[in-house]
Amino acid sequence: MNIKEYFVSIFKGFYSLIKGMEVTGKELVTPKVTEQYPENRAKLKIPERFRATLEFIYDDNGYHKCIACGSCERNCPNQTISITKRMVDLPDGKKKMKLDKYMYDLGSCTFCGLCVQVCPTNAIRFSNDFEQAVFTREKLIKQLNYLPEKDDAPAPAPAAKPAAPAAAPVKKPVADEPKQETKEN
Repeated sequence: MNIKEYFVSIFKGFYSLIKGMEVTGKELVTPKVTEQYPENRAKLKIPERFRATLEFIYDDNGYHKCIACGSCERNCPNQTISITKRMVDLPDGKKKMKLDKYMYDLGSCTFCGLCVQVCPTNAIRFSNDFEQAVFTREKLIKQLNYLPEKDDAPAPAPAAKPAAPAAAPVKKPVADEPKQETKEN
């Protein structure tokens, strides 16, 4: 190493030190923003694209658009979504897949958004509700189809069953009482 390379390396080191101090100096004089979180919930502005928790989109009549195709379940990288579905006979004789349970594990979700992107009916979305703190992991498992499933056609009313006669109460022997012997004919 000659003397010229020595002074060039010292100059480069000094230059990088000045650049680093410049960044630190700028942060030193910028005004600080402190969020008073629990007190300012009403004024808190959460970005619209923030991904907090998965939810179904329900219309005004209480219907969701999920057709139980399972594409969100297949595309989830950590299997946080599990769908239970059933086949239902329609009044016209056709069969249709119906959603039974849509379970979502918030504790293992990476909030990647693949499930929302691949949904063919846009039935799910991420909400902005970021307050999901719980004490046990079991409370992080949520059923998204919490509203009861409405059928396409009204079901026929069940026939009235005749009232069964009330059965007489059965007296159980108490441990302290001696058992009575009965004679059989």
